[in-house]
Amino acid sequence: GLILISGSQVMKGYLNNPDKTADVIAEIDGRRWYKTGDKGHLDTDGFLTIVDRYSRFAKIGGEMVSLAAVEKTVRDALSDEEIDLAAVNLKDEKKGEKVVLLVQQDVDIDTIRSSLIQAEVNPLMIPATCYPVAEVPKLGSGKTDFSALKNLALALDS
Repeated sequence: GLILISGSQVMKGYLNNPDKTADVIAEIDGRRWYKTGDKGHLDTDGFLTIVDRYSRFAKIGGEMVSLAAVEKTVRDALSDEEIDLAAVNLKDEKKGEKVVLLVQQDVDIDTIRSSLIQAEVNPLMIPATCYPVAEVPKLGSGKTDFSALKNLALALDS
């Protein structure tokens, strides 16, 4: 579920922005909780495992689809863990959102789709569209730049 943090370190809110504060702060049983946006679970020993970010999900026809899971599914279907790709969610008139995949390597986009179908992947995990790109946008840390990724996907999908 959604990871919440409580304690003296939790901010009082955003300056002069009660709406934004209401989006990220919850009061439960008299305690203030910060909504991290992370999805996780506690194991039987009480260790917290962060699974993904809720912003990294697409809502397709009412179903929540993890974009990280889509990326892993594509890598598994292609038997290539090194392939540089990233999935992003974009608005879709019919289903609310759709998954768009940007792929850096020289991979035939039709091969991706047929590999996923052949692997009998849940249809929700099959990207609606795949685009080859010169490079998947990265931050200085080497991690995917999801903001730039979304902008690139929007430009390619229009």
